[in-house]
Amino acid sequence: MRQGNGTPISEFLLLGFSEEPELQPLIFGLFLSMYLITVLGNLLIILAISSDSHLHTPMYFFLSNLSLVDICFTSTTIPKMLVNIQTQSRVITYAGCITQIYFFLLFAVLDDFLLTVMAYDRFVAICRPLHYIVIMNPRLCGLLVLVSWIMSALNSLLQNVMVLKLSFCTDIEITHFYCEMKQVVQLACSDTFLNNMVMYFVTALLGGGPLVGIIYSYSKIVSSIRAIPSAQGKYKAFSTCASHLSVVSLFYGSSLGVYLSSAASHSSHSSAAASVMYAVATPMLNPFIYSLRNKDIKRALKRFYGMAGTKGQSS
Repeated sequence: MRQGNGTPISEFLLLGFSEEPELQPLIFGLFLSMYLITVLGNLLIILAISSDSHLHTPMYFFLSNLSLVDICFTSTTIPKMLVNIQTQSRVITYAGCITQIYFFLLFAVLDDFLLTVMAYDRFVAICRPLHYIVIMNPRLCGLLVLVSWIMSALNSLLQNVMVLKLSFCTDIEITHFYCEMKQVVQLACSDTFLNNMVMYFVTALLGGGPLVGIIYSYSKIVSSIRAIPSAQGKYKAFSTCASHLSVVSLFYGSSLGVYLSSAASHSSHSSAAASVMYAVATPMLNPFIYSLRNKDIKRALKRFYGMAGTKGQSS
């Protein structure tokens, strides 16, 4: 893409959280730890589900996909930031920035869609228990995940193509730890009205639409649980939703926090700090929420550790 003066732009500068040299080792250690915990935690969830035949159900199929997406989501931004800190460089190439925007949007929207699909799964399990196996058949589950991938990819492609049409001036500094699309668009010299309109429309559609679906599903779930006569039955039904509801609250709560902080504060550094909760902390905490609140996952993890220990001793 070209700058306002006609020369091609080749790179952006990611300013990150702080320019103080003494803080860089602390930031590097903190984000490296969070990244490793995220990857290992979500990988353990995937391995536990794949190794236990009792967990080959729609709910855990969607959970394993969510864990995979969370690994990819954090891998889109954190490794580049760690490399920049290690090499004492803030540079990201233009192609690298565009690629980062594409995959960040892809996995962020995928997270949103998968949480909505999981809410629908819980709705069918509690409100239509006798028809659950028929409705949530393997073909439908695979189709729901496939449609989620296709819609997320198309959204990312659309927004990337619109960014590619922009021209940029001499200001190429992004006060963030990754190429955040809104800031990249704000750096453009050309007219960004259409970009902003599409950005807000898609955010409302792909963010608000799934949220409405989740709220509707849980309104029906609450009504069904209230109709259960026994307290034990109510607790058992609610416990199947507790982990998912916690993850949904964390996901949308952190997303709302990022939006409010960017709207209320004129400091881009404050917005970058707030986005850590959404882009880094949420994918890291998801495995803990599911493993701590889910007896099936706990049992599968113990069995997986036992199998790994047995193989290690035999070798």
